[in-house]
Amino acid sequence: MTDLLTPVLSEQWGEPNSWKLARYEATGGYRAMRTALTMQPVDLVNLVKDANLRGRGGAGFPTGMKWSFVPQDNPNPKYLVVNADESEPGTCKDIPLMMATPHTLVEGIIVSAYAINCHTAFIYCRGEVLHVIRRLQQAVREAYAAGYLGKNILGTGYDLDIIVHAGAGAYICGEETALLDSLEGRRGQPRLRPPFPAVAGLYASPTVVNNVESISSVPAIVNHGAEWFQSMGTEKSKGFTLYSLSGHIKTPGQFEAPMGVTLRELIELGGGMRDGHELKFFTPGGSSTPILTPEHLDLPMDYEGMAAAGSMLGTKALQIFDDTTSVVRTTLRFVEFYKHESCGKCTPCREGTWWLVQLLMKFEAGTAMEGDVDKLLDICDNIGGRSFCALADGAVAAVTSAVRHFRSEFEAGYHTPAWELFPYEKSALFAAEGDVR
Repeated sequence: MTDLLTPVLSEQWGEPNSWKLARYEATGGYRAMRTALTMQPVDLVNLVKDANLRGRGGAGFPTGMKWSFVPQDNPNPKYLVVNADESEPGTCKDIPLMMATPHTLVEGIIVSAYAINCHTAFIYCRGEVLHVIRRLQQAVREAYAAGYLGKNILGTGYDLDIIVHAGAGAYICGEETALLDSLEGRRGQPRLRPPFPAVAGLYASPTVVNNVESISSVPAIVNHGAEWFQSMGTEKSKGFTLYSLSGHIKTPGQFEAPMGVTLRELIELGGGMRDGHELKFFTPGGSSTPILTPEHLDLPMDYEGMAAAGSMLGTKALQIFDDTTSVVRTTLRFVEFYKHESCGKCTPCREGTWWLVQLLMKFEAGTAMEGDVDKLLDICDNIGGRSFCALADGAVAAVTSAVRHFRSEFEAGYHTPAWELFPYEKSALFAAEGDVR
């Protein structure tokens, strides 16, 4: 199965001192930057377009197309903002990338910023991961010292500054417009669009917001070409990507593979399910993506395959749950997170997620009443699609998909607590003292 792996971003993760500039340069680092600075910016944009690199942060929007939306005739400065506020439950790909090879991101920023005529770029990193912030800061310092950042980079006349900014721990700041508000020093809340960030983003200026993995993929495209990138993946979802496997599998971790690999293949790469247990359900892209079941094991893990199954690829955060898991309890935990992280700006999200939690707690305790499943779905119908951002939609997706696939488990909550049907200690990954409920 190892021939399924395509280590590009993760190739150097296991090497000694992989985060150091000297090690990165020894493996061809900053070669793409040197090539890019000899090209016309529009040619770089077209190269990424031709490669069909799609955003790796969740939505899958074509990266080169997003760059082309920046109006070059706008007299305001252009900004590039890297969204490193990784906080979707189950998502854990950007943090190891930034820890192991931060210069991959720094080089990607230089190339991408040059392509959009940007001279100031920001890395908005989750504030809790202080070790990652320090490693990014060190990499940026090394790049400045080497002449890869600052004034007149390598004598080309191009100037670029990179600022590493620590966020304040709000999940909502992963939404790009809330991130921009936070970066400007305001409370992180989603903005009404239009205008879109490409026209009026950071400081009301043209701004591109890209995910860490998206930007980190750019140097490899410059080095190897669009055809090489398109040789991997499926018809509409090209290239390599990082799949994060966690939960009830023997060897959880990051697996870099072509777009379109199946979950069955990924589980095999992860050593298989826990002994004596079978897959019950999984999230294809974190807790905000509708859950799927064993019938979807052989679907391609790409944007089109997941959409056809009624879900989303998202951040490729594959949380694997076996037959010991209570769907009711899992759904409650997901929605508790969204209730807590709601910024409170929108009434449907602020109030609706609270009511979802109250009702789900009754299902978990076995005290729900006949008809409460329909009430649960009715609340979801009054939340989804009625908020400024996708946080509310994520909470709704967790509930509606769970009910769609496991309605009988929710109906069992009319009379039996979830912890009796599925003793929680059996699904625990780690032994815990006391009452695990």
